[in-house]
Amino acid sequence: MTPHHAVEVTLTRPATRDELRDARRSMLLAANADRTRLMTVHSARYPSGSLHAVRRRLDTRLPVDVLTTHYPDRCGRILLNVTLPDAADTALRQAAAALGKRPQDVLEQRVTDALARDASRRARQLQARLEIVLADHTPDEVLICVADLVHSHRHPPASTAP
Repeated sequence: MTPHHAVEVTLTRPATRDELRDARRSMLLAANADRTRLMTVHSARYPSGSLHAVRRRLDTRLPVDVLTTHYPDRCGRILLNVTLPDAADTALRQAAAALGKRPQDVLEQRVTDALARDASRRARQLQARLEIVLADHTPDEVLICVADLVHSHRHPPASTAP
């Protein structure tokens, strides 16, 4: 039995009602409220096969930006399917050839490195801000405040509207 894979489709702009209707003729799709993200389930041997098949079906019908698997694969990764502009694709292929690697492997490494750099930058930024807060407040005060904020974000106040 061929497994099914959940695929998330991110659009470059909101899809029109006509575009969605046309796309839904080729596959079942669920759209979010602003019609910029869609979900579908596709049958294929591997998640990458689902991404490729969904792209082939939707590229001419919708302004597709990025396709991702909705659930991690066996290695814990979310797979990504993007169409690069010609210049970027050429540069990526040249870099891959120079390194003796596949273009998708070079792109994966570059995305992984960029995400790591961003996480590091965000951690440094948070640490700097906390240093400023800790200059005026005790660690206990900061922890209590953070706990209250986190709790309020997870449990928004109940609506009092009639």
